[in-house]
Amino acid sequence: MERTLPPASVADEQTIVYPSPYKEFWKAFSHNKGAVGGLLFMLVIVTCALFAPWIAPYNPSEQYRDFLLTPPSWLEGGTTQFLLGTDELGRDLLSRLIHGARLSLLIGLASVVCSLIPGILLGLIAGFSPTRLGPFIMRLMDIMLALPSLLLAVAIVAILGPGLANTVIAIAIVSLPSYVRLTRAAVMGEITRDYVTASRLAGAGMLRLMFITVLPNCMAPLIVQATLSFSSAILDAAALGFLGLGVQPPTPEWGTMLASARDYIERAWWVVTLPGLTILLSVLAINLMGDGLRDALDPRLKVQS
Repeated sequence: MERTLPPASVADEQTIVYPSPYKEFWKAFSHNKGAVGGLLFMLVIVTCALFAPWIAPYNPSEQYRDFLLTPPSWLEGGTTQFLLGTDELGRDLLSRLIHGARLSLLIGLASVVCSLIPGILLGLIAGFSPTRLGPFIMRLMDIMLALPSLLLAVAIVAILGPGLANTVIAIAIVSLPSYVRLTRAAVMGEITRDYVTASRLAGAGMLRLMFITVLPNCMAPLIVQATLSFSSAILDAAALGFLGLGVQPPTPEWGTMLASARDYIERAWWVVTLPGLTILLSVLAINLMGDGLRDALDPRLKVQS
C-alpha cells in the first residue's frame, strides 16, 4: 500500500528571506537626502584629517614672508600657489584648515567617548537604583545642567589650564548630564518589560541585567545623542580656542585660527570666513547625520516600503 505525502505548502516551497539589518538601516538612512549629503561631506573631512600630511600642500606652520595676507586664488592679487590664500603670518590657509580638521575631530571624538562611557554607567546605576543612588546622581546632574555649558567649560579650563587634554576633559564634563539623563530614561522604560522580568526569574545578576539585557536596547537614542554631541564638542572646542583657552597657537585648530584672525576682518575677510565656514559646514553635516540616524534607528520613524 502506497503512502501519499501531503502536498507541500507554499511556505515549504518558498524560502522566506528576511532583509539584512544593515540593508534595512541603510535604506532608512539613505531616504534622508540631507543625512547622505552630511555623510559624504564628513567622509571628505575625515579623509583630509587622516591623510593631512600627504594632502596638505604645505607645512601648516611654515611662513612665507613674501605672501602675507595673500587673497584666495580667484580674487585679484591671489595666486594659484596658495589656493585659499595665506594668513597674517604668511601661512597657507588650506594646509592649516586640513591639519586643523585632525584636532577638531580628535577633540570631538575624545570628548564624546570620555562622556559617553561614564554617562552610561551613571545612567544605568540611577535607573536600577531609583531610591538610593539614583536621586543623588540625578540631583548632581541637575546642578550641572543649571550652569551654562560654555561658562562651565571655561571655568574648568581656567582651573586646569589651557591645552588639548584639558579641553577634552572640560567638554566631556559639560556633555555628561545629557547622557546620564537619557540613559536613565531609557532604562526606566525598559526595566518593566517582560524580557527583563524573565531574565530576573532566570537568575540573572544585576550586572548581567544592566549590560547584557537592558543596555543593548537603550543604545539607539544614545548613538543619536553621541552624534549630536560630536557637533557640539566641535563648537565648544572652537569657542574655547577663540577665547584663548583651548589648543594654543601655532598649532592649527579652527577656533584658534578664528581668534588669531579677528583683527584682520575688514582687510582680509578670508582669514576669518574660511575657518568659520568650515566649522559651520562640519557642524551642519554632523547634525544632518544625526537626523538620519534618528530616522533609521527609531522603528516609529522608519520609512515603510
